[in-house]
Amino acid sequence: MDDDERALREQAALRNRLTIATGLWRRITEEPLPKMEPGDPREQVKAFEMRLIEVARQGATPETAKQIAEGTWDLVHSRPIEDEVRQQVEKLHAELAYMAHGPESRSAE
Repeated sequence: MDDDERALREQAALRNRLTIATGLWRRITEEPLPKMEPGDPREQVKAFEMRLIEVARQGATPETAKQIAEGTWDLVHSRPIEDEVRQQVEKLHAELAYMAHGPESRSAE
């Protein structure tokens, strides 16, 4: 794969990430989409995803925990374990499980 093809694939991947994050944002909050700061597109998308995770955390209830977990997993399921956004989603999932099921959700840890 040459550099041009690699760059095109990366751009497509960023667009897909942004599309997934935007859709989830609209499902879980009525807040307007945040403005992105100028800069590197990878960092812009990552910052938006991290903000999305925080908004999801703040708005979660026992009734919405499963929906939020499913949506945030869609965001990161194909990323490596070391990915910072994936790590935050996994932390969120632990919090959502506890919220939805109480202390017994920790017995699997």
